[in-house]
Amino acid sequence: MKYYFYKWRDDGTDQTIHDLLRWQVRESRGRKADPSLVVLDTQSLHVAAGVPADTTGRDAAKKVPGRKRGLAVDVLGLVIAVVVLAASAHDNSAGIALLDKVAADTDTVEKALVDQGFKTAVVDHGKKVGIDVEVVERNPTTSGFVPQPKRWAVEQVNGIIMLHRRLVRDYEHRPASAESRVYWAISDRMARMLTATSTPTWRGA
Repeated sequence: MKYYFYKWRDDGTDQTIHDLLRWQVRESRGRKADPSLVVLDTQSLHVAAGVPADTTGRDAAKKVPGRKRGLAVDVLGLVIAVVVLAASAHDNSAGIALLDKVAADTDTVEKALVDQGFKTAVVDHGKKVGIDVEVVERNPTTSGFVPQPKRWAVEQVNGIIMLHRRLVRDYEHRPASAESRVYWAISDRMARMLTATSTPTWRGA
């Protein structure tokens, strides 16, 4: 099993399977295969004891030591791109890497929504790759967690990913393996969406 995981990670089979499923799900919902809008977000995670220190760091804002997982998703909550960096990397680094992946994998995305953790560098990079980046500011009169229109989709995906035991903490020695784990988790979700079945979670075990 490990042989195929590493082989398919390295030759891109994991993402190919994921993308084929994503296109089917989008088309089954009456949408075009690739989106015109994506939502970006990051999530900092603790790592397991055996993870190499040179691939980790500490998120100064969230006070989390480990790695940072960045996602680009469409409005249906389907993953378009994944990046995994040291938690010490600024959200700008994750945002720029995500925009590069989105631009390389699709030619349809015109707009990206981000939160206030992303700065001007991401907006400027979006212009270079042909994607209009909009920073969605939260309403200053609200407090606590308030879902924002369209941006809530990426928050939902972060929650879904955490239902997979392997993704609650980063156990992978290589960031590329951590990225592959996300693609497989979302592939499982999409296969179940297409077959109208539910996903058992480790929380209910």
